[in-house]
Parts: sequence; C-alpha cells; structure tokens
Amino acid sequence: MSWIQVVEAKRIPHGRGLRVDIGEHRIALFRVEGEVYAIGDRCSHAEASLAEGDVFGLEVECPRHGSAFDLRTGEPHALPATQPVPVYDVKVEDGMVFLRIGED
Repeated sequence: MSWIQVVEAKRIPHGRGLRVDIGEHRIALFRVEGEVYAIGDRCSHAEASLAEGDVFGLEVECPRHGSAFDLRTGEPHALPATQPVPVYDVKVEDGMVFLRIGED
C-alpha cells in the first residue's frame, strides 16, 4: 500500500469531520487533541455521512440514528449500527495528511 497526500491538516476542523473522496473511497477525517483519524464516511447502518456527525472524545455519532463509532477502530459503540466502518492508516508530515488506501 502506498501513502496518498490528501489535505492540509489545518483544514480539518478540531472536533468535527471533513469528508474527502479518493477514488471509490468516501472518507471522514477528524482531528481530535492534535491527532488525525480517518474512517469510512458511510454509517454501516444507514449510509449517513459520519463527517457530519458530532464528535465526543474519540467517537463520532451518526447524524441520522445516533450510532457511535470509535475513531481508532471503526467499531460501533451504540445501536442501531452493529458493523464497523473501515479505518485508514494516517500520518501527518510537514502539515500534510497522508492516508494509506487499498493495496498496490
């Protein structure tokens, strides 16, 4: 897998999401306490955009039905979602966010 430059880290609002599309991947980026997290943007329950959800600590709440997903693991912590969302490797270098997506 190769690293893909995505966005300047400062463009990701603190405690809120930013949606980016990379090929077929719809990704929600979050910046919490100086760390950047990347998860699949579609709620596994109802396909709502997680980038539009509220962030509480290291969880994002789906704006449609309230499922909460861990930003580190993608695992749901609240119903009605029962399936995790994808999680992407993230690194920040010189103020730029890079993601590892798919396989080479």
